[in-house]
Amino acid sequence: MPIYKYHAKKGPEEVVEGNIEAHSQDEAIEKLSQQGYLPLRIEQQEEKSTSVKVVSKREIGRVRGREITIVSRQLASLLKAGVSILNSLSIIAEQSENIHLRNLVYYIYNEVRQGATFSQPLSAFPKIFSPLYVAMVRTGEDSGSLPETLLRIAEYRFKEEEMMSRFRMAMAYPILMAIVGFGTIVFMFVFVMPRLMQIYLDVRQDLPVPTKILLGITKAVKQWGGWLAIGAVIVILLLRRQAKTKSVRLHLSQLKLRLPVFGEFALKQELARFCLTLELLIHSGIPILRAIEIAIPVLSNEVIKEQLRSSHKALEAGGSFGRSLKESKVFPLFMSNLLIVGEESGKLSDSLKEIGSSYERDTEEALKVFATLLEPLMILVMGLIVGFIVMAMLLPIFEINLLAT
Repeated sequence: MPIYKYHAKKGPEEVVEGNIEAHSQDEAIEKLSQQGYLPLRIEQQEEKSTSVKVVSKREIGRVRGREITIVSRQLASLLKAGVSILNSLSIIAEQSENIHLRNLVYYIYNEVRQGATFSQPLSAFPKIFSPLYVAMVRTGEDSGSLPETLLRIAEYRFKEEEMMSRFRMAMAYPILMAIVGFGTIVFMFVFVMPRLMQIYLDVRQDLPVPTKILLGITKAVKQWGGWLAIGAVIVILLLRRQAKTKSVRLHLSQLKLRLPVFGEFALKQELARFCLTLELLIHSGIPILRAIEIAIPVLSNEVIKEQLRSSHKALEAGGSFGRSLKESKVFPLFMSNLLIVGEESGKLSDSLKEIGSSYERDTEEALKVFATLLEPLMILVMGLIVGFIVMAMLLPIFEINLLAT
């Protein structure tokens, strides 16, 4: 398709220039007019022959989610500017610094050039493009609103990544403190205490109880430390393997929801993700039954997923989605009642957005409070442990000084 370079007025004084694809000069003028521009000069550019790299699936490695979000936003911007899908993919591939991302875009480019739709090659990479992403892109293609759909996907992914980033930042300092504290304790037990232990044993007197406890722990670590570490690794591997089974995941999900403070936080976080995802799918034109099927795998809690599957069956049988959630007694009344109102008024999408935004704000506030309280709690715990070790080490020395005086 020919490319035309244009100079056009955007406002009373502002003049813009750029490139636009069109079959003819008249079509280029029409496209510019639809964008609100007044064309001043349009010139056809010579088409450059571009050689595109042929890529196999084996050459495509790990691509970060953040990069997919950026690519989605860039592709939406290029398509809205009138650039064809093939040229847009070529431009994105050329400017990509990550070799795996570049190969991925080139693979999609080659598939589309051979006659496939944009959504078809995405399905070949389920670890990179989720069913949610593929379904929305397919809907955008069918409705002719692919740029707007890609922009909504990018905004949705950006919010998800921003939430995870805040969570990681909130947990970074407590985790660092835990690592440093654990390393300090291990250093004292492995290098400091064995030397002091022999001194205490040479002193033929009754040692204080804290010192005896510390010496016992030191002796156990010295004799069985390696075996304990191997045993811990084996237990962790076994637990991870068992956690993949459905029954164990279900029990762990039930336990997570029953925890005093963390349970409510986990529930609201899951419901916020589900409601915002479902609202995005419905707003994109996907039918409610199919939208629920796509949104359920986004969650991680098996209890919530099972209840949503039951509500999906009730809706499929002609019942009410909100009332079935209300009967399950897992979901808050605020959510189920608002969904019932949304169903009856025909504004389910608005209700889902309100619920998701509300729970998202609650989880953000809870995360801030949790991070604020966790830092001093970690300091207190580490201080008590290190203080006990130091006290147990110094008590015999104080007793020896008292006996000497």
